[in-house]
Amino acid sequence: MALPFDRSEYAARIAAVEQEMARRGLDALLISDPANMNYLTGYDGWSYYVPQAVVVVGGEEQPYWFGRPQDANGARLTTWLDDEHISSYPETHIHQPDRHPMDVAAQLLERLGCGAKTIGVEMDACYFSAQAYARLTQHLPNAQFQDAKLLVNWKRLVKSPAELDLMRKAARIADHAMDVARRSIAVGRRESDAAAAVYRAEISGVDGIMGDYTALAPLMPSNERTSASHLSVVDRRYAAGDRVTVELAGCHQRYHAPLARTFSLGKPPARLADLAAAVVEAMDSALAAVRPGTSCAGVEAAWRRVFTRHGYEKDSRLGYAVGLGYPPDWGEHTANLRAGDERVLWPNMTFHMIAGMWFDDYGIELSETIAVTETGVEVLTNFERDLLVVEG
Repeated sequence: MALPFDRSEYAARIAAVEQEMARRGLDALLISDPANMNYLTGYDGWSYYVPQAVVVVGGEEQPYWFGRPQDANGARLTTWLDDEHISSYPETHIHQPDRHPMDVAAQLLERLGCGAKTIGVEMDACYFSAQAYARLTQHLPNAQFQDAKLLVNWKRLVKSPAELDLMRKAARIADHAMDVARRSIAVGRRESDAAAAVYRAEISGVDGIMGDYTALAPLMPSNERTSASHLSVVDRRYAAGDRVTVELAGCHQRYHAPLARTFSLGKPPARLADLAAAVVEAMDSALAAVRPGTSCAGVEAAWRRVFTRHGYEKDSRLGYAVGLGYPPDWGEHTANLRAGDERVLWPNMTFHMIAGMWFDDYGIELSETIAVTETGVEVLTNFERDLLVVEG
């Protein structure tokens, strides 16, 4: 079994989570977010479409993996847990109206001595359903359930040197995939074929660095569809004068480095060129503001001072914490580069700084993946920061 991190790093993560659990009065924590499950155990499997969890019990060195029987060997192959800490529920509990995997999870919690304890659950996690919560509370009437919110997510905010190394590798894949996008967007070519080329680049990687499926599919809308930020690829062919926004990511060992750029097939219209110039200048100003001790809001303010001087306003956030991720999102749901977020930056925090603007009939995107350093900022992605013109 080859883990992406030393056992000591996983032990430190468990210790930090248990310390926060104690501070909040939690005796156990049931984790359903697949990124958080990976963070604590290394588990990596496309099994989050059915209920699964990692249970952390205060004071214990190893958490407990819980999932579908056919995925239990996946836990043995990808985690550092021993067999006593890997359990499953009967296959007969999958998609049944009268039984549910969390019925068995409740039995596991009871067996671990948590039947009358305080248990944290991730109430807002994408893969923790209302039915899951209802089943747990039904079968553990003496337990006290508490919303753990983003307990593990916040522990992921400051990256270790080993995590940063994976994100730098992911950034190299992102740069490569964006270069493939530049060469694939051409007059007469189908949009779906260009997206397929980008997907291949993301998965195959670059220079011996293996890629992986990303938490979001490549987003590559054209023309008026650039006015919306998250549309799927359509079956049309590029034409002269098209504008295309591309948001993609490199992914290595589940760590992401997103990257966005805007392309014009031929000379861009003046309004897009003017907007792009303002976006680039404001982005440069925001990057210059990144340093330890500055707040997330302070970085956004540096952006806004420049952008408003050009006569524009941006209502959406400028960026968000990024790193380990699974579909449907590579963001960490914690710190945001936006007005009002006074969280102070620390070295080794990582963000996707994305300057996206969406109007009634067009839009623009420009982004970088960055890391806060001891003295400023490291831009992990490395691609020409401009509105990119492609010919032919």
